[in-house]
Amino acid sequence: MSPASLLIALAAYLLGSIPTGYLLVRFVLKQDIRTVGSGNIGATNVLRSGGKGLGAATFLLDMLKGCAAVWMGMLAARLWMPGVPVRNVAALAALCAVLGHMFPVWLKFRGGKGVATGFGVFLVAAPWAALAALTVFALVLGASRFVSLASITSAACFPVFAWLLDHGDKPAFFLAVQAIVALLIIVKHHRNIRRLMTGTENRFGARRTA
Repeated sequence: MSPASLLIALAAYLLGSIPTGYLLVRFVLKQDIRTVGSGNIGATNVLRSGGKGLGAATFLLDMLKGCAAVWMGMLAARLWMPGVPVRNVAALAALCAVLGHMFPVWLKFRGGKGVATGFGVFLVAAPWAALAALTVFALVLGASRFVSLASITSAACFPVFAWLLDHGDKPAFFLAVQAIVALLIIVKHHRNIRRLMTGTENRFGARRTA
């Protein structure tokens, strides 16, 4: 890996690792979101524990940091990495930003589940597929009222949508990152999957765990 690629990966990780949910709840409510509800720093737990405004702000900021990481990677590739497929650099930035959100160095590598940040990175890298996955999320959430099920289903569908709807060049690394990010998001929901299987998962609008 070239020095430029390493710098892009590090910058994307650090950008993704900004714990927006934790910071918002800490500054606004003077609480540690990790001690409330499910203990997750993501938008769903912030919404349930801190209100709709903070939840929406967390989702938006987590999404935007993913967008920014990929946009930064693509810009750097065009400026300083001639001959390197821009989409491979975008994929590297996307993966590192999601890993930063999931495993932030600032919170002892205990972060969120990557849904909003994952949506953000692919909203830039593969916008039509990201919007199709968002539609699946909305439909599943509306039908089931399970945020976790909607997140898992949309993540699983995303690589398929990317293959079908993305008509640009498709380097192998770019495709692999799409599948890896989707798998990481699903794995991060392992407790939710267990609760869904046992019938103890909370529906959207209920209190407690996310």
